Parts: sequence; structure tokens; C-alpha cells
Amino acid sequence: MEKISDLKEIVINTLDLNKAHDIVTIDLKDKSSMADYMIIASGTSSRHIQSLSEQVLEKLKNNGIKDSKIEGKESGEWKLVDGIDLIVHIFHPEKRKFYELEKIWSELIPKEKVMI
Repeated sequence: MEKISDLKEIVINTLDLNKAHDIVTIDLKDKSSMADYMIIASGTSSRHIQSLSEQVLEKLKNNGIKDSKIEGKESGEWKLVDGIDLIVHIFHPEKRKFYELEKIWSELIPKEKVMI
């Protein structure tokens, strides 16, 4: 199994073990050059969202992604963990519904429109 797929499974398992809700994985390989996968999950409170993001960051760093970081540190409703080829969004359920990232990224987008 390739390394990014292994890392994706590690992150999903970490989110699941730490009681994240509605974990969804979106394959971005043919949709964007910014990452290979996007994982979206929900937390139950600002403290839970913070804890989930820190757990994911720790797993990424322990698995060789030293440049990974958390964006949205001041927000209690959303965190993004940048794992270079793996992006993890952790939302409060209301914010997740508002932004609808699953809907946006699940649709087939012509590659030339999302080159970054």
C-alpha cells in the first residue's frame, strides 16, 4: 500500500477513536493539485474540535510529515490540519453544513479550473 493511503487510514482511525462524527474522505487526485485527499469530520464542541486537530497533527508528525500545521487556531468551530498531501477539515456540525465542502469537492471539477 502506498504511503499516503496508509497515512489516510491512520488519520481516519485517529478521528474515529477520538469520537469524531461523520468522517468523509474525498479523493482529490484528479480534481486538484493541492492535495491527494481531503478528510472532513465533525466535532461536538470547540474543545473536542481542538483535541481532534491536535491528535491528527501528532499522528502526521509521528509519520514523517514534519511540516504539517493547524490552521484556524483562533476558531472554535473549524480547524484545518495541513498534512501536505492530506488535508483534514474538522468542523462544528453547523459550520460544516454551511460550507458544504463534501458537495463542492465531490462533484467532478475540470482539472484546469482548480490548478493552484
